[in-house]
Amino acid sequence: MNKPSRSFAKPFAKPLRDLVGNVVGETFRRQGFASAELVTRWTEIVGAEISAHSEPIKVQWPRPPTDSFAARGSGSGYERPPGVLVLRVEGPAAIEVQHLVGVICERVNRFLGWRAIERVALRQAPLRRASRTPTKRLDAAAAARIAEALSEVDDEDLRQALGRLGAAVRRS
Repeated sequence: MNKPSRSFAKPFAKPLRDLVGNVVGETFRRQGFASAELVTRWTEIVGAEISAHSEPIKVQWPRPPTDSFAARGSGSGYERPPGVLVLRVEGPAAIEVQHLVGVICERVNRFLGWRAIERVALRQAPLRRASRTPTKRLDAAAAARIAEALSEVDDEDLRQALGRLGAAVRRS
């Protein structure tokens, strides 16, 4: 019996990063990200406090000079000037994040290894990632007990609503 050749001995399954990497990488490049890691490792780069209220949207790079004199410059070649990192920030936290813009620029540039970001622009909007705080279920039995204790309230709907409110307050 013949042995299968080496090419057939390879596993047929490819890692997901190999299959999806090019597609995702192209999407990030269209948004101006030189590296997808700026998005995927955002928490590691800026820290948990900042990343809890912000997420990168894109990097806006200045256009390269079009005339030949400006493109030549005084050095040996054209160096890309730093860009603007656009962040989506939750509304109430925007002022706090704005005060930390210098820290964000420093941490992103240190991660990338060169002065890639000069400024940070904030866009107030809800974050797209899922909320990290799980919602607690309301205890229906506790709400019913509280509603029964409110016998002086004549309106049944109001009594039930007050029971749910009381159970929610007691739970927290």
